[in-house]
Formats: sequence, C-alpha cells, structure tokens
Amino acid sequence: MASPKAVEVKNLISSDKVVIFSKTYCPYCKLAKEIFDKLKENYTAIELDLRDDGEEIQGILGEITGAKTVPRVFVKGNCLGGGSDVKTLYEKGELKTLVDA
Repeated sequence: MASPKAVEVKNLISSDKVVIFSKTYCPYCKLAKEIFDKLKENYTAIELDLRDDGEEIQGILGEITGAKTVPRVFVKGNCLGGGSDVKTLYEKGELKTLVDA
C-alpha cells in the first residue's frame, strides 16, 4: 500500500472532513450525497467513473476498507461504509455527531 496511487488515495481521504468516492450514475452514491446535503455538510466527491484511474482507485479502496463497492464514505479519515450505512447512521441521528465531533 505504498504505491504512488495508494499514497494519492490516502491523501484524497484526508483532504476534507467528508470524502465520498462515488460514481455519477450510482443510486447509493446519490443517496449518500443527498444525506450530506440535508445535513448542510460540505463534502468532496471523487467521481471514479469520470477518472482514467477510477478502477485502480476503487481497487485500492477495497484494500483499505475491505469493500470495493461505491460509495465509500469517509468522515475525518474513517470509513463509514456505503450509502446504506450512511443512511442508517443518519436515521439514528449518529451521522451528525460523527461529522461534528
């Protein structure tokens, strides 16, 4: 995990409080972004389907998080999981706490 691309992915993860690795056409990605919009929380979305290195990044995310599916949502460098995970945290009122902590 010391390849230049892996280092780039780790830098992307730490580049903002909320980072969402996404694909523009993915309904779960849209769900995750809509939830952060409802919280009025800014986020950085990295749209993997619009990048030449998207598949490579998705593979690295799989190594880091144990799952290659999108979205991969990070808050303060910690992976929360995907769209359903974010929705569950939001519905329990825990997501806002994680973002504001």
